[in-house]
Amino acid sequence: MVMAADEIEALIRTAIPDAGIEITDLRGDGDHYKARVVSASFAGLNRVKQHQAVYAALGGRMGGELHALQLETAVPSGDHE
Repeated sequence: MVMAADEIEALIRTAIPDAGIEITDLRGDGDHYKARVVSASFAGLNRVKQHQAVYAALGGRMGGELHALQLETAVPSGDHE
């Protein structure tokens, strides 16, 4: 079973409401995505912690419904990473 991009975005938005989210289907197969997530809540967190927050939002779907996710996280411009 695969996940649609809008499902991924909805899960992330539920956990990180202020996030700017861009989801790209890398292969057009609904199974390999790239996600860019920008949130003020990432300020002061290292990259690993930022990614962990996004993976937590996905609720254990990585490796199952969601096969591959290339993840990029950032804080909004003007905030410090």
